[in-house]
Amino acid sequence: MARLRQSEASPRTERPNIPDYGISKSKAGLLPWKWAEKMLAESREYWICTVRSDGRPHAMIIWGFWFEGAFWFGTGRRTQKARNLAKNPNCIIGTQDAAEAVILEGVAELVTDVDLRRKLEPASFGKYGINVSDGAEPFYRVRPRRAFGLIEKTFPKTATRWSFKT
Repeated sequence: MARLRQSEASPRTERPNIPDYGISKSKAGLLPWKWAEKMLAESREYWICTVRSDGRPHAMIIWGFWFEGAFWFGTGRRTQKARNLAKNPNCIIGTQDAAEAVILEGVAELVTDVDLRRKLEPASFGKYGINVSDGAEPFYRVRPRRAFGLIEKTFPKTATRWSFKT
C-alpha cells in the first residue's frame, strides 16, 4: 500500500509581515495549527488559484478535503486549472469562509498511485459521495509550504503565518 508522507507535524508559527495593518508583534493570540486543520477539514468548498501560461491568475471554486497533512482535490482533465497545473504546479488553496480563513501555498502533485487513491476513497466519498479511486480524472495533493490564517473580528491579534519544512 502507498505510504502518505505528511507535512511537518508542527509548522513554525509566527506573525505575517503585513506593513501598515497594525498586526500585533506579540505571540499572544497566534492561532494554533490545529485550528487551521479544523477549518480545512470542515470547509465544504475551497478556492484554488493557479497561474495561466501567460502569467495571469485563475481562481475557481473546487471541492476537496484535508487528509493526513495535505489538501486533496480532483478536476476535469480539460479544465483551465488542470491545464495551468500541468505547466505550473504552484497554487493557492483557500477555505470558503473569508471571515475565518485559512490560505495554503503549495505545489499540486498529480496522484497516479492507484493504492493511494483507494486509501483516499473514504474521505472523498464520505464528504461528497465521489469516487476518486477510478483514475478517470486528474487528482492532486497539495502539501502546504506556507499557510496564513485569520479571524476577521480580531484580525490584528490573530493574523498567523505557518511555515513548513519542504
